[in-house]
Amino acid sequence: MSTSQGVPPGSGNDSVAFAERLLTVLNDGALCLMISIGHRTGLFDIMHGMPASTSVEIAARAGLNERYVREWLGAMTTAGVVRIDVKAERFTLPDDHAGVLTRAAGADNVAVFAQYIGLLGQAEDGIVDCFYRGGGLSYACYPRFHEVMAEDSGQSVLSVLESDVVPLVPGLQEHLQQGCHMLDVGCGRGLILLYLAGRYPASRFTGLDLSSEAIAYARAEAERRRLTNISFEVADLSDFDVTAPAEAFDLVTTFDAVHDQAQPLNVLKGIHRALKPDGVYLMQDISGTSDLHRDIGHPIGTFLYTVSCMHCMSVSLAQGGEGLGAMWGQARTRDYLQRAGFASIVTHRLAHDIQNNWYVVRKVSETAAETVST
Repeated sequence: MSTSQGVPPGSGNDSVAFAERLLTVLNDGALCLMISIGHRTGLFDIMHGMPASTSVEIAARAGLNERYVREWLGAMTTAGVVRIDVKAERFTLPDDHAGVLTRAAGADNVAVFAQYIGLLGQAEDGIVDCFYRGGGLSYACYPRFHEVMAEDSGQSVLSVLESDVVPLVPGLQEHLQQGCHMLDVGCGRGLILLYLAGRYPASRFTGLDLSSEAIAYARAEAERRRLTNISFEVADLSDFDVTAPAEAFDLVTTFDAVHDQAQPLNVLKGIHRALKPDGVYLMQDISGTSDLHRDIGHPIGTFLYTVSCMHCMSVSLAQGGEGLGAMWGQARTRDYLQRAGFASIVTHRLAHDIQNNWYVVRKVSETAAETVST
């Protein structure tokens, strides 16, 4: 493969530069798969605590097959992720690299997100078929989806829940301590609710999700933790605008869940219906702009549009839904919230989170216009 061969005559340096960029893309795409494997097998975590070591020593410490570890180290070394002492044939993971690749890195661990590339790759044949016939793929077509989403949420939300997220709503911590009723719509495996239920025993927590697999996991975990103030239900939210219990909850949350729904406006109308008059809706969703040309500068825009095309949009279309897509953006989000009946919408951005906006939404107007906080 060459960056100079096959370039049309007279095409100039731009074509050569673009071809070179595509080679970088090819290497980086492969690297995502290797990073995912390094994360799932614990190799990054193992190497972070080891001195310069041979492939045999690393494999033994990790309890893995040496031949596979050796080839994985080849990918990591040629990518510049791992450093090699050529004479001793020993490998090290630099501390600054470990700071964004290990579980100890917490919310900064990019390796968690690399898992999405392999997960989406498993659905490629089905997505290609959808390009021809329309429709979408069900959640069953995405093995490990809820597992990866739970890890993603645990890292990007749960790790900063009390330090960054709860303070977005003034007085929320005190309300949780005194006792309130919270509903999480599209709760997945329920990690956030499970944490809050253990932390705030005076409050009650309810989680709804379409996936019976995710709900089964959440229920089993609640039982394991002996939590009696929490419940999980399998629910199709397409008609939530009429099935939601009226004025039943003090707090409703959605964490990166609305845009996946078959009928997102009905979900938001249901949340409006379910909130008490003085209740609060806390909504986390993707930070697109609603204008493609403005999303060009998004630091992970290509990644988010890819996830949207190959998952978020598709699972909605599979239910005969709207197929809103992950990059519906802030302007459209505000429009949907207003159409659902909400009067106050305050947008926040968290310093550590380049992917999401955080909306504090109320039935009663508190400001004349949307406020943006960074």
